[in-house]
Amino acid sequence: MKSHSTTILTVRRNGTVAIGGDGQVTVGNTIMKNDVQKIRRISEGKVITGFAGATADAFALLERFEAKLKDYPANIIRAATELAKEWRTDRVLRKLEAMMTVIDARHTLLITGNGDVIQPSDGILGIGSGGNFAVAAARAMMRHTEMSAAEIVRNSLQIASEIDIYTNNNIIVEEMPCII
Repeated sequence: MKSHSTTILTVRRNGTVAIGGDGQVTVGNTIMKNDVQKIRRISEGKVITGFAGATADAFALLERFEAKLKDYPANIIRAATELAKEWRTDRVLRKLEAMMTVIDARHTLLITGNGDVIQPSDGILGIGSGGNFAVAAARAMMRHTEMSAAEIVRNSLQIASEIDIYTNNNIIVEEMPCII
C-alpha cells in the first residue's frame, strides 16, 4: 500500500521564519493517524525541519541530517549537501521515499533523494501532497495581506486541508527570528 503523509510549508516574512505541517498519515485510502508531529527542532533549537513522505524513511533522514549538522555545525547548506550526496549514492538510502525542508535564521532548504538542495528565491517552500496548494495560498497572502509568517503558514495549511485529501487541519506551526 502506498503511504501518503502530509503537507509542510515554510514562509519568511518581516524577520521571522515559520514552518508548519498537518498531522495526517494515510495508508491507501485509510487515515491511520491524524496527529503526527512532522516538525522537529534540532541543533539546540537553531534548526527546524519538516518532512513529508513515508514516516519511517523521514525519521531515518532526520537522524542522518542531525549527524551531518554535527559534522558541519552552523552550516546547514553543507550539511544538507552532504546528506543529499549520501542519499543519492547509497543503495539503501536511495530507496527512501521522503523529502525534507530545513530552516535556520538564514536559509530555507529543500532536500530530496535526487541529490537536490534547493533554496526558494521567495522564501516560500511547500512539500508533500498538499504542498503546491499551500504555496499558492501563501503567495497570495504575501501579496495581499500584512499577516505574519506564522499566520500565513497556518492559513495556507488550512486551505490546503480543504483541497487535498491527504492533508488535515491538525496544524502545528513553529517559528524563529530570521535574517532576511
